[in-house]
Amino acid sequence: MDPISQGAIGALAAATVSKPDQVRYAVAIGWIGGMLADADIFIRSETDPLLNIEYHRHFSHSLIFIPLGGLVCASLLWFFLRNRVDFRKLLLYATAGYATAGLLDACTSYGTQLLWPFSNLRVAWSVISIVDPFFTGTVLCLLGLGWIRSNPKWIGMGCGFVLAYLSFGALQNQRALRALEDLAEIRGDTNADRFTVKPSIGNLLVWRGIYKIEEDFQVDAIRVNPLSGEILVYKGERIHGVDLDKLKESLPEESVLSRDLDRFDHFSAGYLGWHPSRPNVIGDTRYAMLPHSVIPLWGIEFDPNLPDRHARFLHFRNADPKVFKSLWGQIKGEE
Repeated sequence: MDPISQGAIGALAAATVSKPDQVRYAVAIGWIGGMLADADIFIRSETDPLLNIEYHRHFSHSLIFIPLGGLVCASLLWFFLRNRVDFRKLLLYATAGYATAGLLDACTSYGTQLLWPFSNLRVAWSVISIVDPFFTGTVLCLLGLGWIRSNPKWIGMGCGFVLAYLSFGALQNQRALRALEDLAEIRGDTNADRFTVKPSIGNLLVWRGIYKIEEDFQVDAIRVNPLSGEILVYKGERIHGVDLDKLKESLPEESVLSRDLDRFDHFSAGYLGWHPSRPNVIGDTRYAMLPHSVIPLWGIEFDPNLPDRHARFLHFRNADPKVFKSLWGQIKGEE
């Protein structure tokens, strides 16, 4: 998730294992621990544009890395807090905060290598958006009350809210998934497979639904009423899928471009689609500014005639107010 959410959840975790008289120290230490794993965003290369997305949420977010991550965090903070917090307590708070980073990111739809080095599977439970103001704001309020009053009651309420909200996200995910499967059946897409739903930006009401039909992907926005479970569908379009094996036939097997295509395919979990208006651009069909849009949020551009040149990583963010107005209309359930 976003850095503020990561820090806040790390602070909550550290505060739960502290005594009331050390809640404030635990919150500060846990906050830093929760954010430290995302230092992997600095792993990048001027010559290899895909290096950053390959290593973001990689080893630093794995479960096996938690003890080392906690130790690194505690060691960095020991210089500043050695006269205020015992190192064993400092290590406990830092590790508790760090432990939340990978697990929270796995709750989003982006994909996190929790099981590295035993598996390179990108775990994505898709029960919360990468940015969710309601979730983050509520956690910050409860955490702030716990900080000000040094009262574990508010910390406990914060933890309870986090578990409840993520559980609600899991419920909404299953509702949206069933609705997507029913939608494909109604359309007569009997050979559809790879059904996936992901929360749209900032909410758990509107979901981006994707399924594969033959070689293409169908995308739709699905609004799930949080109380009744009533479904409202905003029809999208089909994205032409990428036949990666066919695309690579004309490329040398060990070429830079061939490896880049494989890396982006792994990053995108196989959801590769051609950009509808830009030739030689492949997008990750799982993400878009609008949940029913065929314009991907990011992708790669390449020249098949230059197999030894890296693909370019591109973003297609659209900050037009009309886009946010359209999404807000879907969140409100407008027809």
